[in-house]
Amino acid sequence: MAIREYKPVTPGRRQGTVSDFSDLTHGKTNRPREVAAASATQEGGRNNQGIVTTRFRGGGHKRQYRIIDFKRRKDDVWGRC
Repeated sequence: MAIREYKPVTPGRRQGTVSDFSDLTHGKTNRPREVAAASATQEGGRNNQGIVTTRFRGGGHKRQYRIIDFKRRKDDVWGRC
């Protein structure tokens, strides 16, 4: 996985680096590959009866999580690390 370096705009950013996740994402769209992504169900603080059990939760943006094969059982999983 490649490392992306920040441009030295401020003294704190001068040494900054971060992984660019090019192995896990599509080329220009920067979206996770469909094989390695699944939708995360949102519950909004509600239980199985639909009653709010946790206050101040709900709404929010739709999210996805990456499926990563940490035990490396399959070779064709894109989310491998």
